[in-house]
Amino acid sequence: MTKTLVIAEKPSVAQDIVRALTPVAGKFDKHEDHFENDRYVVTSAVGHLVEIQAPEEFDVKRGKWSFAHLPVIPPYFDLKPVDKTKSRLAAVVRQAKRKDVTELVNACDAGREGELIFRLIEQYAGGAKGGLGKPVKRLWLQSMTPQAIRDGFEHLRSDAQMQGLASAARSRSEADWLVGINGTRAMTAFNSRDGGFFLTTVGRVQTPTLSLVVEREEKIRKFVSRDYWEIHAGFQAEAGQYLGKWFDPKWKKSEDPEARADRVWSLKEAEAIAHAVRGKAATVTEESKPTTQASPLLFDLTSLQREANGKFGFSAKTTLALAQSLYERHKALTYPRTDSRALPEDYLPVAKNTFAMLAGSGMRHLAPYAQQALDDGYVRPSRRIFDNAKVSDHFAIIPTTQAPHGLSEAEQKLYDLVVRRFMAVFFPSAEYLVTTRISQVVGHSFKTEGKVLVKPGWLAIYGKEAASEVEGGKEGDKGQPLVPVKPGEMTHTEFAEAKGLKTKPPARYSEATLLGAMESAGKQIDDEELRSAMQEKGLGTPATRAAIIEGLLTEKYMLREGRELIPTAKAFQLMTLLRGLQVEELCRAELTGEWEYKLAQMEKGQLSREAFMQQIQAMTEKLVRKAKEYDRDTIPGDYATLATPCPNCGGVVKENYRRYACTGAGGSGEGCGFSFGKSPAGRTFETAEAEQLLRERRIGPLEGFRSKAGWPFTAEVTIARDEEAGNYKLEFDFGDDKNAEESGEIVDFAGQESLGRCPVCGAPVYEHGGNYVCAKAVPTAQQPVPSCSFKSGKVILQQPVERAQMHKLLATGKTDLLDKFVSMRTRRPFKAFLAWDAAAGKVNFEFEQRESKYPPRKTAAAAKTGAASARGTGAAGPKTSKPAAKKTAAAKTPRKTGAAGKTPSAQLAAVIGAEPVARPEAVKKMWDYIKAHNLQDPKDKRTIVADDKLRAVFGKDSIGMFELAGVLGRHLA
Repeated sequence: MTKTLVIAEKPSVAQDIVRALTPVAGKFDKHEDHFENDRYVVTSAVGHLVEIQAPEEFDVKRGKWSFAHLPVIPPYFDLKPVDKTKSRLAAVVRQAKRKDVTELVNACDAGREGELIFRLIEQYAGGAKGGLGKPVKRLWLQSMTPQAIRDGFEHLRSDAQMQGLASAARSRSEADWLVGINGTRAMTAFNSRDGGFFLTTVGRVQTPTLSLVVEREEKIRKFVSRDYWEIHAGFQAEAGQYLGKWFDPKWKKSEDPEARADRVWSLKEAEAIAHAVRGKAATVTEESKPTTQASPLLFDLTSLQREANGKFGFSAKTTLALAQSLYERHKALTYPRTDSRALPEDYLPVAKNTFAMLAGSGMRHLAPYAQQALDDGYVRPSRRIFDNAKVSDHFAIIPTTQAPHGLSEAEQKLYDLVVRRFMAVFFPSAEYLVTTRISQVVGHSFKTEGKVLVKPGWLAIYGKEAASEVEGGKEGDKGQPLVPVKPGEMTHTEFAEAKGLKTKPPARYSEATLLGAMESAGKQIDDEELRSAMQEKGLGTPATRAAIIEGLLTEKYMLREGRELIPTAKAFQLMTLLRGLQVEELCRAELTGEWEYKLAQMEKGQLSREAFMQQIQAMTEKLVRKAKEYDRDTIPGDYATLATPCPNCGGVVKENYRRYACTGAGGSGEGCGFSFGKSPAGRTFETAEAEQLLRERRIGPLEGFRSKAGWPFTAEVTIARDEEAGNYKLEFDFGDDKNAEESGEIVDFAGQESLGRCPVCGAPVYEHGGNYVCAKAVPTAQQPVPSCSFKSGKVILQQPVERAQMHKLLATGKTDLLDKFVSMRTRRPFKAFLAWDAAAGKVNFEFEQRESKYPPRKTAAAAKTGAASARGTGAAGPKTSKPAAKKTAAAKTPRKTGAAGKTPSAQLAAVIGAEPVARPEAVKKMWDYIKAHNLQDPKDKRTIVADDKLRAVFGKDSIGMFELAGVLGRHLA
């Protein structure tokens, strides 16, 4: 008997399909990796199981960063398994190849990525044939109710109907590969021409996104603030006083983007107006009209990320992780990676059931409104909410009918946000009475605007939070409560004053505003309905935007300071390069949005795959050609002039594309030959860093350098005199002070504060170069011949070791848990304590003990990892750290199992809960709370600023991060 194989995108959907088909197709037997009955075999992927790669003969393994092998444009693409999901792929392929399986049903998500996931699996399973040759049909679901799934199986789409979507999916994947691989290799080759390895990543989506941030920062830097004045006045009526702001009723928009009807550009004119109206009578005219405000649309992922960033400071990555946890673990939200803000038209019964669940839930602040919606019949059909045409792969994010339990505070905040939005969209619009009052005083006009909430409608769900936003206005703004003025009544100008202000530059992007800009391909659109219509031309997808932003942060193209995203010198250098090479295609958001639009046309059969890929290939070839053929010394750009003079001749030092170079006394000549590279070992100096390096001849230790082999390392950078060349040159200082020992150069620690006593000999320990050293480990005036060996790096495997941590190690034998070490062997980050190992006579790693139900395994690998020596490694990059001869003391001790927790005090329980807990877990929960509430000082991340709950725990307004574990110890009994 033949069977049909159904391949879903994820296990949860496979289970939904099995539950829906059981009543009509019979009971399914559950196997390890699939479900099966007499008619169907149902299995699933876990997202992408296969990825594309260039065929072996066309890919470049050696010299891949050289122009000689670019561009890489293979005539076709091979496939390879995604490493993490090889076993799952094997299981799916095994079912697809079964002889009794004669038909395949693609039940992956209804969209471009779902189509690609299935097509690549089917192609991979077919091997050299390029497919299995079995008939394929498409299950297209926009709703996951059992009846919708059964209806979907009754109306399966043919393979021919899906060819447009399949072509768009493959084209998107191949275009990203072509642009990403060739662009990154070409820009890296260009930037590495002077030697070293300067990794310069570019991408079809990431680079236009970065260009938005860079262009905004350029506007901020070039902005020149201007003084202007507003005239504010107070008017006395019989019923009381009201405020007004002067404006010019004849004003019209001009070429000046900062001009406004209520702005005056000279103090003299502003004071003249204020003096003219002060104490005078005013005639009043006013107009009142009712207006309504509908609730915002339901959340898609991007709008949820924007809202959570604005309200709670959550990053896009954090919001996605929380939403994913609420979906997968708690079953409390629907699928979050969606770009839809509507529900399927058959979802009305589900919405009613969700309201019933909320009405009976323990959420006292929302349950009454859910019951009101049911009692008053608010949950009814509406094209604004239920519209199949507005549902793509998935529908909007809404709560499920399952009430969640055991949510963390951050999960509860996000869940509450989604629940409020879901309920609000069914409630009536808010109704206002908007009044505009014009007060005329001796020929001058003053405007007063008031907005009174008549019926709260959906705003009732948000309570005081929403009411304050719409009612609590400032002087002269919309929202101030207005005292009444009788018809024909004359009011009196009690006071009038000129208020001096300055124009402000545009605000930096936050994640919320950058997500909005990505969604609209850089076009700033405030209207939600219009922004929704622009989604076809957006940068990336809701599911990928958080990863794009995080990637730019990881590659050090941007920094996150508080809620602001600030581009680095590396970002400016990349934009200068792309503009100078005239390959703006890579940095224009609008153009990338057009590509997305063309892919949408391809889905509809209005554009051929061949035509689109020819455009992408042509752009790729142009990009490589422009970089390869560029032969001038520098790239045109807006470059800085440093204030510190040339150390060799005193001339002016100016920036160009590759270097900071002396340009002579007048600043326009060739100079004396002094210069240093802007991006030594692939890390670009910020202008302020270059200034400090030139001024102090030393800076660091700095992170982010890469060796010629591409390995990351950290080092100090110095400008040292080269007597042979008769000039100065840039050098790396890895903190290796052997030269000082060998040369007998005397080290003077006068004026330095000791960090503590040496664990070897008891002498004081000081900072010296890139290390912390014992005073007796280097030549000094008191002891020319060193007699001690204690030395520990200030940066170890890319982990900076702060003075406070070394002080703690010397005082207690151990630092706090540090989390930025990067393994030299695997390049993976890891956490460890630094501890004094008396047996080995050096500082070693000690790893966090974790409770486990299994006894500890004795392995050689653990010994190798744990014993890596921290001594003397001023940087982890070009050097190789040698394993220590012995394990650390902690590595010898078996792990404790089932250790009982300690009871938190009442103050601590208010933050982390009252359950007994071990101190490391208490610290982790405390950090979850601190990060969720954005309580780290934005100017110094090592300082925790207490809210009311933490103040009770800390006993003061703020503490340092290294004090946290000690403070918690006092609250655990």
